[in-house]
Amino acid sequence: MNYDVIVIGSGPGGYVAAIRASQLGMKVAVVERAELGGICLNWGCIPTKALLKSAQVYGYLSHAADYGVSVSGDIKADFEAMVKRSRGVAEGMSKGIQFLFKKNKIDHIAGTGKLKSGKVVEVTDAGGKKTDYQANHVILATGARSRELPNLKQDGKKIIGYREAMTLDKQPKSMVVVGSGAIGSEFAYFYHTIGTQVTLVEFMPNVVPVEDEEVSKQLERSFKKSGMKVMTSSTVESVDTSGELCKVTVKTKKGEEIIEAEIVLSAVGISTNLEGLGLEETGVAIDKGKVVVDDFYKTSVDGVYAIGDIVHGPALAHVASHEGILCVEKIAGKHVEPLDYGNIPGCTYTQPEIASVGMTEKAAREAGYEIKVGKFPYSASGKASAAGSKEGFVKVIFDAKYGEWLGAHMIGDNVTEMIAEVVVARKLETTGEEIIKAVHPHPTMSEAVMEAVAAAYDEVIHI
Repeated sequence: MNYDVIVIGSGPGGYVAAIRASQLGMKVAVVERAELGGICLNWGCIPTKALLKSAQVYGYLSHAADYGVSVSGDIKADFEAMVKRSRGVAEGMSKGIQFLFKKNKIDHIAGTGKLKSGKVVEVTDAGGKKTDYQANHVILATGARSRELPNLKQDGKKIIGYREAMTLDKQPKSMVVVGSGAIGSEFAYFYHTIGTQVTLVEFMPNVVPVEDEEVSKQLERSFKKSGMKVMTSSTVESVDTSGELCKVTVKTKKGEEIIEAEIVLSAVGISTNLEGLGLEETGVAIDKGKVVVDDFYKTSVDGVYAIGDIVHGPALAHVASHEGILCVEKIAGKHVEPLDYGNIPGCTYTQPEIASVGMTEKAAREAGYEIKVGKFPYSASGKASAAGSKEGFVKVIFDAKYGEWLGAHMIGDNVTEMIAEVVVARKLETTGEEIIKAVHPHPTMSEAVMEAVAAAYDEVIHI
């Protein structure tokens, strides 16, 4: 029962860390109380994208005539079939992790893990039996769950979180979505597209508030154009669930408004899973609900590490994966550099999609940079026009003095696939001139990146 590494949690941080540790010759075990793959594969990133794809297909069919295609009969959204497909995709991915564990000779210990002194992990199985496992290194990767507000307590039926939103028995006729971050906006798009009457409520002045303001405004315009009700600078004061419909009291700049809906989806962020982990007993330092770690994810206790949503930094699957890899490579004695948290891409899979990395224009100006800003609209893109997806743009920001690529912000079809070019270019300290001179294929959406850079340097051809 002795291991080189025991990982508690099998999400995109935990399972990736385990596989990399195994590749480096370590004996590894992963403790997981639920499905392998964690929230991302089972209840987050992957199944939501399956639902969003169903909504996109439904949207295409509903507008088939715009593409010269005649569809006879009514186009109907089979909500139950969409959910079933989504769950099937998630189950397939989880089985894929099982295969990877076998391939890499990683032991899966089913149960709830708790850290004990001396780098011992106590695992309680489904029957309540407790077993101790010894490790040289323990990595905590327990992730997070839907955050609950005091005035928005989730009952799993009328007031729900993202997990229930993926598996409702039937499609609601109406829904209030509270919070317009990636999770809230994606579910608002999904349900609205398949015919649910959606009201999106956001506390901040802009939807997707972490994004560049121009991107936020464009998404709000797109949502409103499609018929969705969007309320910004608004707060949900209370929800009365005593009747058949929820009565949602929303405070706006103009006063209070009551909205009736079948379902209220709370998408106001996440809370870390730190309870019952044994952190206090073993002396692992915590600050503001997050585990305190150094640049390579070592906690205040020797031999104990933490990665992913439970440490400070963006709560994103790809961040957790990279943290896990760096953590175990450092344990193995390899030369590794700290993760550059200033070069982390973020994606929101609405229609239009959103992708960004680096500083917003506002942040760059506030930081004192003299900047060059370039913007290329999708309306000028031949590929976007041919695809019938002319909403959106690519915006880039450069330091005027030294040419550093400070940020890029995109909204439009396919941008989540395009942002990687900017991430790699920034990693390699590529200049704007080099991007302009690098031949981009035509016609593609990705040309818009080169065109936006050219616009920043007054060399743009097509606008």
